[in-house]
Amino acid sequence: MKKLFILFILGLVLFSCKSKNEEPILIRGEFILIDDAAVIMGNGFIYGVIINDITHELAKKVAPLQREEYDMVPVVIKGYIKSNEGNGLEEWKEIVEITEIIGVSAPTSELPTKIKSSPSQDHTSSSDTEDQEK
Repeated sequence: MKKLFILFILGLVLFSCKSKNEEPILIRGEFILIDDAAVIMGNGFIYGVIINDITHELAKKVAPLQREEYDMVPVVIKGYIKSNEGNGLEEWKEIVEITEIIGVSAPTSELPTKIKSSPSQDHTSSSDTEDQEK
């Protein structure tokens, strides 16, 4: 009877620990979807994102807030962080499956500075120019 009771308690403890890990967690980070690749990056982490209907819905909400094509937008989501084993996203050690969109906000940081090249200039040497003036 004592062994049965210990097994019951042990099973209950293992079951309760497992169910805690199966709840989606809150993730705050910056999101971008380009073609068929999505990424969420936060403080100290970067995850590949499984593309599903909710990912496409998030991309639609993010699109009007992007200042440029490759601008990442702050989001708050709920999802499952999974080890990347055979999920087709080989670049990532861990991936996220989004289960719920909590919020989307406008980017607050400034865009990176862009350096524009000057139009090509006439490459005539100064001696050629002097000859033409004479």
